[in-house]
Amino acid sequence: MEGLSITTTEQLKKCPNDNELNFGVDFTDYMFNMDYHPDSGWHNARIEPYQPIVMDPSTMVLHYGQGVFEGLKAYKTSSGNIQLFRPEENFARLNRSCRLLCIPEIDEQFSLDALKELIKLEKRWVPGASGTSLYIRPTIVATDPFLGVRASKNYRYFIILSPVGAYYPEGFNPVKIWVTKNHVRAVRGGVGEAKTPGNYAASLYAGEQAHKEGYTQVLWLDGVEQKYVEEVGSMNIFFVFDGTLVTPELNGSILPGITRKSVIEMANHWGMSVIERKISIDEVIESQKQGKKMEIFGTGTAAVISPVGFIRYQNQEYVINDGKVGTLTQKLYNALTDIQYGHAKDPLNWIVSVCSS
Repeated sequence: MEGLSITTTEQLKKCPNDNELNFGVDFTDYMFNMDYHPDSGWHNARIEPYQPIVMDPSTMVLHYGQGVFEGLKAYKTSSGNIQLFRPEENFARLNRSCRLLCIPEIDEQFSLDALKELIKLEKRWVPGASGTSLYIRPTIVATDPFLGVRASKNYRYFIILSPVGAYYPEGFNPVKIWVTKNHVRAVRGGVGEAKTPGNYAASLYAGEQAHKEGYTQVLWLDGVEQKYVEEVGSMNIFFVFDGTLVTPELNGSILPGITRKSVIEMANHWGMSVIERKISIDEVIESQKQGKKMEIFGTGTAAVISPVGFIRYQNQEYVINDGKVGTLTQKLYNALTDIQYGHAKDPLNWIVSVCSS
C-alpha cells in the first residue's frame, strides 16, 4: 500500500485461546501509527510492533483531554473470511469528533486501507469461536508538550487491536439498569456527541454507584431538565411501545451510534417505522405501571444489543417484559450478528471484506 511502511518482528506473542478471552485485556503484535505536524499534515504512516507511546509529562492530552477514539470489530466467518461491519461509518464519525475537538481530520479511505493491511498482518489474532471478535481501537491524541489551554499543533493517530470475548460475562441476557438524577453525563452544546475520553470519565462515578447497588448500567437523563432519557451506560437506547420502535432523537448530547443507525435501517428494511423523539422517564414508568407491552434494549459496538430486564427509578424497581428478552430485541440481535459473522446475507451492503484467515 503506497504511503504505508511496515516493520515486522519475529518475536510474536502467543494468542490466547478463544475460550479464555475477556474484553480489552490482550493486545496483538502490531499497531498502526501516524503523526501530524502543521507543516507536514498527516505523515509517516506505519505499521510497527506494538509498543508503549513515550510522552513528555506535559503532553497536552494528559492535562486537557484533547483526544478522540473509535471502536469497531473484525469478525471471522465459518468459511474463514475476515470482515468488518460498516467501518466507513466509524472513520466518518471519528472525523466528526475531530471537528468538535479541534483535531485535524484524517483521510477516511486511507485509514480504512491501512486498517485492512494491519488486520491482514494480524489475521491469526482474529478469534473464530461464537461471539468472539477482534476489537479495533483507532485513537488520536494531542501531543504538544505544553501547559496552556489551546488546541495542540501536533498529534498522534494510532490503531490497536484486541481479541475479545463477549462484552457481558452473563451473555445475551436482560441486564439491570439504574436511573440517576444525581449525575449528568453530557449536555447539549458540549462534546456529548463526540467519542472523546472525557465523556467516559464523566460516567464513571455514577457507574460505580450503580454497580454497588447490583446494577449493570446507568440510564442517563438529559442534563438540563433531568427528565428525558438519553443513553444507557455507553450505549444508545431503544424502546418498543405497543409494537412501535422508539429511540431518543439525536440532540447534540447523544452519541450517534453506528449500531443505533443499523437498528433503525434494519427495522426500516423490514417495513417497520422507527420514531426518533424525546422520551421522558415518566412515560417509560407510566407505561410499565399500566401493564403495556414494552421492550427496552441498548445498542453499541461492544455488546451489539443489550436487553434490559429491570429498571430502578426513585428507589423503585420495575420488571420489564417479565425480565425476559423481547421478541423484537432478539430478532434485531440475531439479524445484526448473523450479518456480522456471515451467517446471513447482507441486504444493506454493510460488510467490508478484508482477507481469508
